[in-house]
Amino acid sequence: MKKQVVRISILQSSKIVTALYVIFGLLYSLIGILMLILGGQNLRTMGIFYIFMPIVMAILGFIFFIIFAALYNFLVKYLGGIEVQIKNIR
Repeated sequence: MKKQVVRISILQSSKIVTALYVIFGLLYSLIGILMLILGGQNLRTMGIFYIFMPIVMAILGFIFFIIFAALYNFLVKYLGGIEVQIKNIR
């Protein structure tokens, strides 16, 4: 059974994507902590930037997904939506 995504909820979807970016950004924070502990002066400077990556990624992810969802919702009217095939499992 084929289904088509005809609209993406902008705010709800953006919240989910933002949460995912924060989780992925935590990996950068771990790398940043290692840079602070083990690195020289240049690596420590980069480490501080890496520690703030979850915040940066969340803000940018939220903004860019809002743009993506709005563009998708606009273009789906003219081009059709993403098609997925769904199978019922019992």
